[in-house]
Amino acid sequence: MYIAQSTSVRALEYMQSQPVALISTSLLLFEFRQSVHFQVFRHTKDTKQGYPLAKAQTALATLQKNIAAGIFRQPSVDWADVHQIAERLAFQYTLKNGHRSFDVLHVATALHIGASEFLTFDANQKRLAESEGLVVPL
Repeated sequence: MYIAQSTSVRALEYMQSQPVALISTSLLLFEFRQSVHFQVFRHTKDTKQGYPLAKAQTALATLQKNIAAGIFRQPSVDWADVHQIAERLAFQYTLKNGHRSFDVLHVATALHIGASEFLTFDANQKRLAESEGLVVPL
């Protein structure tokens, strides 16, 4: 939604169709901001990779405007509980399906807060979320 990608239109359509604020955890916001910063770093090393600082600043400013406008809400999270859930998920699924740490943490956080839906365009993360009964509508 903030940096044009092949999935941007679907993400924006979904977001606009929701009658209530979407849940966005501090972990998700950190991962997004870190990714944007990393892409700027990549661009400084090779201009064919990543994207320039101005594009990153626009994306981050737009995110902040959306947070301020109430498009996202951030629930309180007990990170110790999330980590326990993540340990269970990792033990149960990673050897078989090869899940990355942040993917496991995001699904564990969704389970912790009692989410029924989970938004992702990552096929492996989708498989993990669905294995735990979460609906992936995109």
